[in-house]
Amino acid sequence: MPSRPIKKILVIKGGGSTFNLGGAPTSEGTLQKFDWTDAALYLTGLPGNCDEAASHKILDRFVELGGNFIDTANIYGRGASETIVGNWLSRQERHKIVLASKVRMQMEDDNPNSGGLSRKSIMWSVEESLKRLKTDYIDLFQIHCWDWGTPLEETLRTLDDLVRAGKVRYIGGSNVSSWQFQKIIDYNKFHGLNKWITLQTQYSLLVRDPETEFTDVCKIEGLGLLPWSPLKGGWLSGKIKKGDKAAPEGSRVAWSEAMGDKVRLQSCPRFTPYANEGSIWDLLDKMTEIGKANGKSVAQVALRWLLQKEAVSSVIIGCKTVEQLEDNMESGAGGNSPQNSTWYISENLHFFKLSCRQMSTLDNASAVEPLQVAAMIDRLNATRHRKDWTQ
Repeated sequence: MPSRPIKKILVIKGGGSTFNLGGAPTSEGTLQKFDWTDAALYLTGLPGNCDEAASHKILDRFVELGGNFIDTANIYGRGASETIVGNWLSRQERHKIVLASKVRMQMEDDNPNSGGLSRKSIMWSVEESLKRLKTDYIDLFQIHCWDWGTPLEETLRTLDDLVRAGKVRYIGGSNVSSWQFQKIIDYNKFHGLNKWITLQTQYSLLVRDPETEFTDVCKIEGLGLLPWSPLKGGWLSGKIKKGDKAAPEGSRVAWSEAMGDKVRLQSCPRFTPYANEGSIWDLLDKMTEIGKANGKSVAQVALRWLLQKEAVSSVIIGCKTVEQLEDNMESGAGGNSPQNSTWYISENLHFFKLSCRQMSTLDNASAVEPLQVAAMIDRLNATRHRKDWTQ
């Protein structure tokens, strides 16, 4: 396996950059996150779900457009998402699909051992996921969140055992703090265990916290960063306009606003807190201008900005219609002809790349104050970067 994620436009299929799963040029482009189904309401009550037939149409179109990476989790719909994906996967050429799932959340209310990251929980969970997914291996198995109830050593050795047993091919994680992330990396490295290859974390033009520490760690340690909620629950989709007094009816933002303090989910931001900040409207104005200059939507600009970030290997998107999928996928189109040096996706998807000036405009419009210590370190190392520091 290469020392760090390979960023080759040559192998893009539906995305702006790639990471390599062990030497073969795997083109993961934009990941697709499928947590749709009415059953998901049982877990979270989130709006925007669709049934199995609609989900399969979106998956079919995703593959037609060159997509091959599907991300799910056992907790989405309490197993329903994995079942939907598994039913679809059973009629695909399995080796052409890169399948990711997660473990950590409690699956059964009356069984505390159905959650967490203990050996017992992980071993049980992976077998249940394999049944639902109708496959005998998972390409990328990730912890869904840190678990204070289990010694880290137990978790990491169990994940390593799963790779050695052939149940999973690679491992990664999500929703950990920076010190936890580095501790995991170091433990695996110094104990000769299989390393993590990816980290999922919330990252968008409205959430740039990962740039404080995660992006550098990913570049130096050779992991691919996979942003979730790239449109911040719909705020960066282009549906919310300057001057709006409320979010569009039926949107996730409108639902979250109506729920108030009953729901506090990072992927479901409310309308009022953001609407009262003048900076968000300035950002949306600039995104709209850049979109018009490129003939692209606001959502495509938001996704493209992420895809052009060095540490980002791909972006996790979520769609409830084929039209939304096609719009999202165009943000990662890699070329406009089969002869182009980048992978041809579809005659309906055209090459799209933000200029350096446009990237800088978005960076400045969404900038956040760095941590004091981070700012000091950057200032004192302005002339100390090695050319090979990320290798």
